[in-house]
Amino acid sequence: MMPDMNLLKALDVLLTEKSVAIAANRLGLSTSATSRTLARLRLITGDQLLVRAGRNMVLTPYAESIKARTRHTVFEVLDILQPNIRPLDLSALERTFTIRANDGFIETFASQLIIHFAKYAPRVRLRFMPKPQKSPESLREGNVDLEIGVLKNMGPEIRIKALFYDRFVSVVRKGHPLDQCESVTIQQYCQFSHIIASRRGDFSGPIDEQLESQGVTRHIAATVPSFPAALEVARCSDLIALVPASFLLNEQLNSDHSNLWAFELPVQTDDITVSMMWHPRLQLDSANIWLREQVENVCKEAMKLREVSYHPIRQ
Repeated sequence: MMPDMNLLKALDVLLTEKSVAIAANRLGLSTSATSRTLARLRLITGDQLLVRAGRNMVLTPYAESIKARTRHTVFEVLDILQPNIRPLDLSALERTFTIRANDGFIETFASQLIIHFAKYAPRVRLRFMPKPQKSPESLREGNVDLEIGVLKNMGPEIRIKALFYDRFVSVVRKGHPLDQCESVTIQQYCQFSHIIASRRGDFSGPIDEQLESQGVTRHIAATVPSFPAALEVARCSDLIALVPASFLLNEQLNSDHSNLWAFELPVQTDDITVSMMWHPRLQLDSANIWLREQVENVCKEAMKLREVSYHPIRQ
């Protein structure tokens, strides 16, 4: 006998919500019908799946072990049975796309993406969400369409594509002793204190190992949680900020921020690969295919400005 595919969907919702009542609401069933479905699932799997713990219900070890696989299987089934590869009418497309990215990407690219989408798909809405930590859960649970950043391996099923390559540069205020210096030595670099961005508050950055290999260290006076904050500190102090070169694209284009100077690091560091990731359930969705194409195109056009020197951030 073929298994009932509705049971797989019910299993996914029950494991996600850990509540018969909430699962019933999502499934459009009565609580008693959902309880009977849970009983069938317990009989089929030979496991209790959900058990009472005080006023709440918790997953059994077996249920925990199959939770992610169940969600992935449901999405794969939907991709097969409900493909969405028909042509798009962008003028009539009504979708909300959720993009999870760090502050640097949002600060640099969000305005360009919003303007681009308003021009070509005026009924589309963009929701930019912060990324407090690197985790595939938002993609797997369907809460976001794209995740963007310097990404690690998020699981074998997650799709990934590089958007552009970036690098770190140093930034000082106008009037700083290193202002106008196009070639800064290691000794000059370490003569001043530094400000870095770190979500975890780490007092080290990507260049410290390279500096130590040269027998020198720098003094990091403070850490802040974002690159915009690091740049603001550098703007009003003698601290040297470390930011991605792409983050300075707005600085080059905005005459209100004409009081900074950027220079290359005195040591060699690896390039940063900024990528976008999505769940395979969206692989063949026409709207999401278009979303990924537009994000890639907007980033590519913006990064052409990297051909311009990063030294003079003045106009």
